[in-house]
Amino acid sequence: MSGHSKWANIKHRKASQDAKRGKIFTRLGKELSIAAKHGGGDLDSNFRLRTLVEKARAANMPLDNIDRAIKRGTGEIPGVSYEEQLYEGYGPEGIAILVECLTDNKNRMVADMRRMFSSHGGNLAEAGAVSWMFEKKGVIRATADMVSEDKLLEQLLDFEIDDIDVDEKLATITMNVRQLEVVKKALIDAQYQVESADVEWVAKNLVDLASEKEQKVIDFLEKIEDLDDVQNIYSNLA
Repeated sequence: MSGHSKWANIKHRKASQDAKRGKIFTRLGKELSIAAKHGGGDLDSNFRLRTLVEKARAANMPLDNIDRAIKRGTGEIPGVSYEEQLYEGYGPEGIAILVECLTDNKNRMVADMRRMFSSHGGNLAEAGAVSWMFEKKGVIRATADMVSEDKLLEQLLDFEIDDIDVDEKLATITMNVRQLEVVKKALIDAQYQVESADVEWVAKNLVDLASEKEQKVIDFLEKIEDLDDVQNIYSNLA
């Protein structure tokens, strides 16, 4: 099946490094609070929160930290109020980029974003200028000792799978958002190690670049990733 975004796999591996440094705890804490704020603190009725709690536990985030983040979101304990922001723009080589942020200071965040884009030959765009190139999809990343696209395709025939891509032992499966939970369960039942299962912005069409230009874009995306309020970055880089 069609190839997946190289940046998506780099981002996945970078998240593992962030987990070792503890940086991921800060980002997960913000996401947990926002999910609890919008959907309540009940894991049974709040799918987004349940998914994030599983993600936090997998990253070895202390249970007390998880509990406090949820209670800050529901208002049971005081805490900083974060707002969700989606920034759209064009990076080096005209690559389309979406940046999801959780910030307590929108003015500072947009200034940081505008400076970051303009200083690297890109530009921050208006809302809707880039997002039309992407779709919200369920994305699962899973590993197994013996994993192949053909084997996964056969095992997941009963589901609405859009794309399967295997890079070494890491399989990236893209699907209709409604199928995320059931496909995740099917993979676990089939003895796959599910490393992430989330709703992501997936580019409708990917852009191939020569290796030197590709690295220029990846370097830029990694610099944005390091900004404190940035949660996720998506691009149409192949």
